[in-house]
Amino acid sequence: MNTPSMKQPGAFLPLAMSLAGIAMALAFVAMHGGTHSDALPHDERAPARFFQLLMVLQIPIVAYFAIRWFPRAPKKTLLILALQGWAWLAAIAIIVFLEKS
Repeated sequence: MNTPSMKQPGAFLPLAMSLAGIAMALAFVAMHGGTHSDALPHDERAPARFFQLLMVLQIPIVAYFAIRWFPRAPKKTLLILALQGWAWLAAIAIIVFLEKS
């Protein structure tokens, strides 16, 4: 185990969590439409809180992964961290876009 790989939990869990957040957002849009209207449920706190938890809980996982692997394999670790960052930003961008529409 000299280099990090996507098979390790610290590498794939943040990606899976971001993808789960994206899937939740898209499922909500599919069920309720993408615009703000009176037809939307007024109590969307549970899905919103779960999404927020998914996004925030990635931080310690990514930090542990970075601390563990960066000294051993900086290039490959940075590549995985960049992929994790893009996935996190994609999930957040979808929510920001939906709030604007």
